[in-house]
Amino acid sequence: MIRVFRDVSVDWLGKRRIFIGLSIVLMLAGMGTALYRHKVHPNGSDAFNLGVDFKGGTVVTVSFKQPPSVEVIRAAISKAGIKDALIQQVLDKKGWFLVRVPHQGFQESQTGESQAGVDAARTKVRGALNNFGPEAEANKRLEEDPKAAYKIEGTEAVSQIASKQLRTQAIAVTVAALIGMLLFIAFRFEWTYGAAAVIAVFHTVLVTLGLFSIFQIEINLTVIAALLTLVGFDVNDSIVIFDRIRENRKLYRRMSLYDVTNLSINQTLSRTVITSGLVFLSVIALVLLGGETLRPFALALLMGIIFGTYDTIAVAGPIMVWWEKRLEAANKVPSLTPRQKGVNANLSREERARNGVGKPSRAA
Repeated sequence: MIRVFRDVSVDWLGKRRIFIGLSIVLMLAGMGTALYRHKVHPNGSDAFNLGVDFKGGTVVTVSFKQPPSVEVIRAAISKAGIKDALIQQVLDKKGWFLVRVPHQGFQESQTGESQAGVDAARTKVRGALNNFGPEAEANKRLEEDPKAAYKIEGTEAVSQIASKQLRTQAIAVTVAALIGMLLFIAFRFEWTYGAAAVIAVFHTVLVTLGLFSIFQIEINLTVIAALLTLVGFDVNDSIVIFDRIRENRKLYRRMSLYDVTNLSINQTLSRTVITSGLVFLSVIALVLLGGETLRPFALALLMGIIFGTYDTIAVAGPIMVWWEKRLEAANKVPSLTPRQKGVNANLSREERARNGVGKPSRAA
């Protein structure tokens, strides 16, 4: 196996307070920004910049005889006064595009006002597309109308009720994935290892969402897919290190858990850097060349890979060691017989302290 680092002897656990302090600052900054935007800001705004999938909107399917670029279509729609539009090219149909826009006009209600919102969105999109030429007649195909430049093939609405259901399902799927990882690692190793890995993954998700709130990057279904991908990627890194810790604890029985964990992280450092580095380069290409449609997905992966690799080393290991030491200290507290408990109950606090009763073991 290719090794980038040889004979590494970094005391990672010795820097655990700096690492965990940095993690807490990042999480508080992100969550604080979200809370400020939602509750404190005088104008009031959403904590996160939710896309059409999560806040509802309209999807207009358009076909062109001479298809312009996505950037040109986006510029025309923005000029028409439609903000946060998402344009996606249909790969299997040449010249077809999906234009996703937020709710326009009336808001959705149970009295039919949602249809008014769809009509308003369609009208605004049509006005923007008229810059490319006239629309085909309703009873003709685009190819059959020689004067037409485009045709609106269909319009679909994503209701606010459906978008709320999507939000709930997205949260439920992410939590279910974390619980599944916890159960798997607890079965494969020990529950303390599983808890440490899940806390590290949760840290990655929170930091990524916090940065999305700070920079107001759009969150849509592709971002949720990226977060679920990160759950598996992050846990995989943690499992590699935990597996090496388990092997080294058998090989170096006289070595403390602190030293074994540092040794295991250093031994797997080359593998972690190579794996994460290759994925990082691929994601950088997506960020730079993937276009507006894939950019939120690519940015979520980019942030997750950076902080996922970081917390595998700086969060999962220290939490596991701390937890193991707490359990070891609790198990070493001497237990008293009922008779001893009855005798010591009549002693004063100073006498119990001199007798060593109730004092925790210092072995940890």
